[in-house]
Amino acid sequence: MTALFILILLLVPFVVIFFIFRDGSRAKAGVIIIPVCRGWARNTVNTGSFRQSSVTSYDGFQYIAFYDGDGFVLLGKRDLGSAQWTVRNTGHRGNPWDAHNGISIGIDGRGIIHMAWDMHERKLRYCHSREPGSLEMTEELPMTGLHENTVSYPQFYTLSDGSLLFLYRHGESGCGDVMLNRFDRKTGTWSATHHPLISGEGRRSPYTNNLAIDHRGRLHMSWCWRESSDVATNHDICYACSHDEGRHWHDSAGTACTLPFLAENSERAWAIPQRSELINQTSMATDSGCRPIISTCWRKEGTRVPQFRLVFHDGTRWREVQTGQRKTPFSLSGRGTKAIPVSRPRILVGPDDRVYVFFRDRERGSRVCVAVSGDAQRQAWHVRELTRTSYADWEPMVDESLWREQGIVNLFLQKTIQKDGEGLADLNPQMVSVLEWNMEKTTTG
Repeated sequence: MTALFILILLLVPFVVIFFIFRDGSRAKAGVIIIPVCRGWARNTVNTGSFRQSSVTSYDGFQYIAFYDGDGFVLLGKRDLGSAQWTVRNTGHRGNPWDAHNGISIGIDGRGIIHMAWDMHERKLRYCHSREPGSLEMTEELPMTGLHENTVSYPQFYTLSDGSLLFLYRHGESGCGDVMLNRFDRKTGTWSATHHPLISGEGRRSPYTNNLAIDHRGRLHMSWCWRESSDVATNHDICYACSHDEGRHWHDSAGTACTLPFLAENSERAWAIPQRSELINQTSMATDSGCRPIISTCWRKEGTRVPQFRLVFHDGTRWREVQTGQRKTPFSLSGRGTKAIPVSRPRILVGPDDRVYVFFRDRERGSRVCVAVSGDAQRQAWHVRELTRTSYADWEPMVDESLWREQGIVNLFLQKTIQKDGEGLADLNPQMVSVLEWNMEKTTTG
């Protein structure tokens, strides 16, 4: 009898997980949903796609970070071969009422977790794990001690030697600079690489997409400019590349760049006028030839509807293609976090140069979707819906280390609702999960 009871205890979690995975109301063929626990959902602070990273993997384990219903930062860890999470309250608390205050984590080559959170034009909040792989975090720490008073949009990137880069904005919307720090794995210390890397010169602000690191270890960076705190003043897509982990930069023709980048000396990959509903902080990747591909969204002059688009370099020149045909117009005019019918897009590129653009659109019931193109010219696209139900205002965030090392797609997943500005929805904490997509079972063409 005792043995039977123990067997039941062992089997129940797997039975529950099986039904969550296979619940037809939530996921489609080739998709597994791995639940973690419930988290804050009254805005998109947990699901804003500029978090770098919300979920990441290292040495056979996956780590995830998010706010709980009371604003405490939770860290989770699971063996990649298991669906069982260990979740710990770090004791650090944030202000989830502002959707800009996302949590970002990065893991250095020793297995130490670095975390930054709760910053929208505020003092840097940073800590790291006490031991490799541990969910126990230190108290708040300075990083370099320089330009840490008005920080927003923290992003961690792991380099090939296990060192880290930390990219962030210092200043305000319409009046800010992008800073770049480096963590040396050997010495365990941070230093300023470029303060600033991109300068708004006190009269505009750059908004970077996620950095792309190609298979040769080169960094690719793209960004748009904003001329004031009004989101509608976003314009242009600029580009630069570094072969030495951010120390020196050049343009797509290989010409050395003078730093910091300014509006006048930056390579304009694509000219986009203000008031084109250009979405800031989207995503980029590279193809097998280490050429940049930027996934974004804007409305062309003379049209009413913003469309998802790619801007990419074909080895000779920059090109632009539309990845679908939307029908619903929207406006980005105003300040703060905008409630719009689409997510920012997130791009991945496979070793065969097949392009995957993950997105959410109310025209498709706010389900998790991916647009796929195996066409060399990127003209032919088909869309897969990966869930059967709506995830409201969720935006896609990818475990990029797992994708890069194993070719496995894992997305941070949670239903969240965003009110225009910084309003709060009347929504109880919702389940945070990881969505795993098996492309081989669902992708054709």
